Amino acid sequence: MPVDFLVVQSADQHALERHEILGEAGSDFLLVNLFRPPYGHPVSPEAIGELCEALSTRAGLGRRVGPRIRRHAMAINVVDAGGTLDEVQALLGQKSPESPRPYLHPARSGLRAAIERVPSLRELNEVGPR
Repeated sequence: MPVDFLVVQSADQHALERHEILGEAGSDFLLVNLFRPPYGHPVSPEAIGELCEALSTRAGLGRRVGPRIRRHAMAINVVDAGGTLDEVQALLGQKSPESPRPYLHPARSGLRAAIERVPSLRELNEVGPR
């Protein structure tokens, strides 16, 4: 999945902290527990949810922002940038071509543009046969 510089910076910071805490032995997993036992074990999905909830609260957001919302936002951003559903499917690692659909919501500006493309009855009568 494509990531921005903040994610890369966070991953670098995690790698440094992980090396300081676990040393050379480390772990083969990407995200490992550094803050509570068992140290060096993979971070559980529940722990990631707890972290997202804590960060959402700390940031003063009105709602919890979790991993699913991030996937949703990424899919919408790809489509808004002109990406296709098969590209979203590939980026999210989904097997079915229908899998990305729940993540997609048309932007209001896109809906307005769709309405503007439909000719009015007056325009049709002015152009059409009499």
